[in-house]
Amino acid sequence: MKYTYAIGVAAVALLSGCVSNTVTYTDPTYAEAAAHPFVALNKDAISKLVAGFDHGPTGNTPVLVATIVNVNDMRRTAPLGRTLSEQYASHMATAGFNVKEMKLRGDVFIKEETGELLLSREIKDIARVHNANYVLVGTYSSAANFTYVSLKFVRTEDSRIIRGYDYALPNDKDINRLLQVPPAAR
Repeated sequence: MKYTYAIGVAAVALLSGCVSNTVTYTDPTYAEAAAHPFVALNKDAISKLVAGFDHGPTGNTPVLVATIVNVNDMRRTAPLGRTLSEQYASHMATAGFNVKEMKLRGDVFIKEETGELLLSREIKDIARVHNANYVLVGTYSSAANFTYVSLKFVRTEDSRIIRGYDYALPNDKDINRLLQVPPAAR
């Protein structure tokens, strides 16, 4: 009986060694990329921010989109902040806003590895140069499980917040990668 039991245990151990626990990595597909919730979540944030906004006051006046910055250091951003800003600008243009592409202008200082930072003291001057009545500004703050994003649609003439919207992104491997600040930008 003991002998049979020992053979049974040995057989199970031997067979379990044959089962492979290796994980095979497969590249993401274009279908997975098209269905990824990151872009949809950012588009939804802009849709909610500007829902019902009367374009009448803005007319055809340009709207500026500032680089989304780290709440702990408003002079810095990461690839996440620049990516968010690019997506917000695209979604606002699609929503009918006259979004001005500042990277095409030579008179706006764009710091390498940072993007178009608009600090509160610069908003009025830059907006005046671009004849913009509104600026989209925002911050992100990374915590243990989520990165919190806060957006504000600001009237440039008096720095009044016209609209605001807050949401969170999960700190998955893509967000964590986008939060990494390149060494040259530190």
